[in-house]
Amino acid sequence: MITMRNIWTGRRGVGSWFTVLMIVICIGVAVPGYAGPPTDSMKTTIDEVLRIVREKELKQPEKAEERRHLLEKVVAARFDYTEMSRRALGAPWNQLTDQQKQEFVDLFRTLLTNSYADKIETYSGQGVQYLHERTEKEYAEVRTKVLSGKTEIPLDYRLINKADDWRVYDVVVDGVSLVNNYRGQFTKILRASSYSDLVDQLRKKTDKLKAP
Repeated sequence: MITMRNIWTGRRGVGSWFTVLMIVICIGVAVPGYAGPPTDSMKTTIDEVLRIVREKELKQPEKAEERRHLLEKVVAARFDYTEMSRRALGAPWNQLTDQQKQEFVDLFRTLLTNSYADKIETYSGQGVQYLHERTEKEYAEVRTKVLSGKTEIPLDYRLINKADDWRVYDVVVDGVSLVNNYRGQFTKILRASSYSDLVDQLRKKTDKLKAP
């Protein structure tokens, strides 16, 4: 059973399993399986990222920053960071101004993306098997299985249809929701302190991740 520890520590936590998720997207090889509109959307993102990863010119050291930017752009086109942020923060989101919401989204996005960006190059060989998808009105879930040697990790994407496009708003790794796990940690901080303190902790964490 995968466990997730506090994001504020250097040990295995939500950020590290988001790393697994993004590595799968960026390095994984899709195994033929079930397909449908939501699944096709995920496969489209994976195909585009694989194209970037396999581009020989972008593998040059001097192209590292450009390559990372391209990867983040493709992932951001599929992941709805605003929806993820709203669900991770919970009820306090409704009390924020538009400016505060944007600040929180930017920090949360930076936290997630920088958790995986520097580690992508160290992983290879994973595969993804598409198992099943289910839809209910504007929501969908694409169930997959990550294949790595003898290890199989259930990895499910929860998507919402916005403007006729399927966008990821949560990821469930071996039964554990990324958004729910972050919400639990954010709630603890808010109960013990304040929203300002939460933002300050997020800012310090993201600054540390961005530091060379």
